[in-house]
Amino acid sequence: MRRGVRKADLFASLVVFLVALPLCVGVAMASGLPAELGLVTGIVGGLVVGVLPGSSLQVSGPAAGLTVLVHEAVQRYGVQALGVLVLAAGLVQLGLGALRLGRWFRAVSVAVVHGMLAGIGLVLVAGQVYALGDAGTPEGGLGKLAGLVSLPGRVDPVALSVGGATMVVLVVWGRWRGGARLVPAPLVAVALAAGVTWVFDLDVRRVRVQGLLDAVRVPEAADFGRLTEVGVIGTVVAFALIASAESLFSAAAVDRLHDGRRTDYDRELMAQGAGNAVCGVLGALPLTAVIVRSAANVRAGARTKASRVLHGVWLLLFAAVVPGVLGLIPVGALAGLLVHAGCKLVPVREVRKLWRGHRGEVVVLGVTAGAIVVGNLFEGVLVGLALAVAKTAWEISHVHVETEDRGDAGLVVRVLGHATFLRLPKLLDALEALPHDREVRLELGGLRHVDHACAAALEGWAAARGQGLVASSSSTS
Repeated sequence: MRRGVRKADLFASLVVFLVALPLCVGVAMASGLPAELGLVTGIVGGLVVGVLPGSSLQVSGPAAGLTVLVHEAVQRYGVQALGVLVLAAGLVQLGLGALRLGRWFRAVSVAVVHGMLAGIGLVLVAGQVYALGDAGTPEGGLGKLAGLVSLPGRVDPVALSVGGATMVVLVVWGRWRGGARLVPAPLVAVALAAGVTWVFDLDVRRVRVQGLLDAVRVPEAADFGRLTEVGVIGTVVAFALIASAESLFSAAAVDRLHDGRRTDYDRELMAQGAGNAVCGVLGALPLTAVIVRSAANVRAGARTKASRVLHGVWLLLFAAVVPGVLGLIPVGALAGLLVHAGCKLVPVREVRKLWRGHRGEVVVLGVTAGAIVVGNLFEGVLVGLALAVAKTAWEISHVHVETEDRGDAGLVVRVLGHATFLRLPKLLDALEALPHDREVRLELGGLRHVDHACAAALEGWAAARGQGLVASSSSTS
């Protein structure tokens, strides 16, 4: 049995390595960083996070979901500050895990999560379309969208053909289940693009290779002074929260794919924090658990965490032995890979399901995605969370006023439900509409919650009519 497990994990590790290799390189390039730093993050995801407790089968590495945020951080603070940002984010994750807050990430609105992914996907696609044709990329989400109008006149048709062919191979090969199980579609697509580019000596932009050790940059003492800046602190918080959320949502999805041990969310959060702390020390990209690699790991038959550790070993051997192979990869092929990944981040099926029964959730999703495109990832998520909280508060804040006419005994008015400031106008309209020439008995026993604004308004209304409030319902027919 142990020998069978070892064989299954060995095979799964090779599959995950083949999936992770082009994605590590592509995410790093899209983030504006050397390709080798993507491999460093993938190696840390295998060798550090892979051995730590938490989730047994999910695989960590650089993720397309953080590409937009990393690119923004690099453009704003420089490559030299990235290590400090990632290290600090890892320490925040370690603290959150130590405080046992990992499970609370499951309380985030699903609509906000899907909106976050949709916004990331749209910005990622809008940015990588330029790289498909070896054209310069405008700054900002709106700038990328506006630049699409003039893009056709600026693209290199050869590079665009390479990138377009890469996406076609991704789609076609991915639908062939037998082939996709044997060799992952991303590797086939990128390898074919590199082979064609090399054989025909196509004049397109290729990945720059500088060596693994040359790409690593350990933060210096002066770099830590950036942590006093408000913007830097906000970026650290964004790194930590978004990476944590993506990892724990991935863990929940992976748990549904297998029958083995379930994820310990707090330990997994600490494992992710430890991995990001190491990535920060090396000046690499932040890591998260990645559902694409994790699903490939499970489907390839992985039984233990050995598969994800070994995938890190294979990445390390590749980066140490044959790094020059990266120089054969056309940038347009990696752009095609990320455009395909960005399109898959847009949750079309989930939007259809929500539209049938929860249209308010679709509004939250759309606003979150739009805010990310217009602003940035952190601001968009905050807007989405605020809207989700406001929507929930409005939905649960139902107050109902019942009136019973008892003839000469006057009126009995019962207030039922949740009286909050959101429903205060409705409540006051109902009370002020009562006749002033009749005695009114106001009973509040049916209220499950009364906030300060409503309590003060009810007391003011009762005082104006010269009567008291009845806290419990004791009326009889």
